[in-house]
Amino acid sequence: MDTAQLENITSVAMTLPEKERAKLAHDLVASLDGPADTSIAEAWDIEICLRINDIESGKTELLDADEAISRARAQIKD
Repeated sequence: MDTAQLENITSVAMTLPEKERAKLAHDLVASLDGPADTSIAEAWDIEICLRINDIESGKTELLDADEAISRARAQIKD
């Protein structure tokens, strides 16, 4: 691809609505990382389900951001 073609693609892409430009940018950056490792995605899906179940069952205590930061700072000081 030559410079003129690349400039044309860029020009056309810049006319897209913001949401579509964001998706295009995301897809382009993701393409630089190579193919996704499905085992990692599956492991995250399992972890997310476990965390949701813990929240819904009351097993996990939810904190607001200020409380979480306060507790973290207290642990660092000790």
